[in-house]
Amino acid sequence: MMRILTVLIILLLSLQAQAQLGFCSGSKGDPIFHEDFGSGTGTGEELPPGVTSYTFIEGSDPYDGEYTISDNIGNSITSWHNSLPNSTVSNGRALIVNADFNAGQFYRIGVSGLCENTTYEFSAFLMNVYDRASNVCDAGGIPINVRFEIWDETDSVLLKSGNTGDIQSSLTAEWEQYALTFSSEPGQEGVILKMFNNGEGGCGNDLAIDDIIFRSCGDLTSISSDVGSELHYEVCEENSPAEIRLEAVPDFSVYEEHYFQWQQSFDGENWRDIAGENSSVFEEDEIETTTYFRVKVAEDPANLLSNVCSSASQYFQVQIFERPDAPASGGNISICSNESIPELRVSANENEEVFWFDSAAGGNLLAENSTTYKPETEGTYFAEARLQGLDCAASPRTEVKLSIFEIPEVTDELLQLCPDTMLELDAGIEGMEYSWNTGETSQDILVDSPGTYFVEVSNSNGCSSLKTIEVINVPNASILEVISDDASVEIIPEFEGDFEYSLDGLNFQESNYFDFVEGGIYTAYIRDLAACQVEQIEFPHIVIPKFITPNNDGYNDEFRIKGLNYFESSVIRIFDRYGKLLKVGPGTNFSWTGQYNGAALPAADYWYEIRIDGYPPETGNFSLVR
Repeated sequence: MMRILTVLIILLLSLQAQAQLGFCSGSKGDPIFHEDFGSGTGTGEELPPGVTSYTFIEGSDPYDGEYTISDNIGNSITSWHNSLPNSTVSNGRALIVNADFNAGQFYRIGVSGLCENTTYEFSAFLMNVYDRASNVCDAGGIPINVRFEIWDETDSVLLKSGNTGDIQSSLTAEWEQYALTFSSEPGQEGVILKMFNNGEGGCGNDLAIDDIIFRSCGDLTSISSDVGSELHYEVCEENSPAEIRLEAVPDFSVYEEHYFQWQQSFDGENWRDIAGENSSVFEEDEIETTTYFRVKVAEDPANLLSNVCSSASQYFQVQIFERPDAPASGGNISICSNESIPELRVSANENEEVFWFDSAAGGNLLAENSTTYKPETEGTYFAEARLQGLDCAASPRTEVKLSIFEIPEVTDELLQLCPDTMLELDAGIEGMEYSWNTGETSQDILVDSPGTYFVEVSNSNGCSSLKTIEVINVPNASILEVISDDASVEIIPEFEGDFEYSLDGLNFQESNYFDFVEGGIYTAYIRDLAACQVEQIEFPHIVIPKFITPNNDGYNDEFRIKGLNYFESSVIRIFDRYGKLLKVGPGTNFSWTGQYNGAALPAADYWYEIRIDGYPPETGNFSLVR
């Protein structure tokens, strides 16, 4: 009976050791052992003695019973894939094995530095190197099939084993990762890894192996907090120091017993133990800077001393957000009033937003989430930075000024140049800087020829205006004739141009027409605008009525010419339309009431002739209205 029980126990242990492959379902520690077969290109170094019974080949693809260490395959054996994909951990060289014709062990290596009573994960990447597209082997070639065995360090106890099953060839090179978990023996710190080729040599059954890794396997431990479900707690600087209560929650996927060690880090990479914090709950109430927290978990308290003998949770971050610095000013801006208003600029950190205001504190919001602002008027504007997505205190405000300076006010001119003279051109504003197109830099210059002259007038703020002075030769001021019509006088110039006119030589006007002029002897004057030349003509101006109505109402009852009294001698004659002389007499006090020999003449047009000594005779007609 005892013998049967012993056999059953051995059978049970054997079945347990030969369980199927599987990855660690919990949290993994740092690698204790990592065989990546070297980095670089070309052939690597031969494996140490005792690791394999296969023959090492350098510089070419291995054949049955041979191996090489390389990142380059498919050169001499063209039915293989011609490259190793970069999808492993190290992406360097790999162990390339051309399986022997006989199944059996092809790799053995001891792994030390393990922790006792600890669960581990062994893993490795495998690839069938036969290229199915080559069609060299029938039915895609012999698949590869590898058995992994983990023995204790005495090589007497099989701790775990597993088979990959058939790994078929493929049209493209593809790595596959395989793993199994096992537990180390009490008092032992090492194991032996053995790999066996389950298939036989022939067309196919050629493989590559890379990144053989041993690492601890523990429970997947999560962290819960009293501030929410996320692994991140954000605190504004003005609300610090922060308080936190964390609890480690293992999933019991691997460990039966749990021992804890809380750790902290200020960069998320370099961790240190927090003395005395060995329970599942951790509390801290003086967090003033951004700090990361995690918990190490082990099956044995002694294993907490080593990262390779324990597993670690994800970290919990308490992030303290410092108040942003004031935005950096892009500089105050000064422009002239004739320039377009540019954008004011500041710069802030990448995780900050900028808001613009019209006051150093409070004030009106002008723009948000923009490092630029384009004002409409000059003034002082203020920009503050805020952390994106957080209701934390804003930075101090940065002052940015926009100054708008007025340009000099200039007026373009049209000037006339007198013959054989110099003309002074004046910029028109004192106390400025001047730049003429003649090269001169004074406020006024002298010119002696017509043309277009420019002067740039600049003030102390660097603002400038351009004044244009057009200089033309003066036109010839000459009178063609003077038209005296009723109470108006019109002076007709002989040539086109801009002139001024006068009837007294003192008061000049731009219009050549004068109205409400009493009769008399006048002198008509014409001059150019530069007063270079003045011409004058004396002319008589008499006011001759257009019609008479002799009805004794006191208005227009007689034909009387005003202004003849200014002349020494004058004669007036009145005719009917047939040329019959009706009346003649001296111009002074001459009058006619529409009668001839005491009889009233009919309504009609009548003609006059006026002769003044020293002037040409003047004739015309008027109407007698009854």
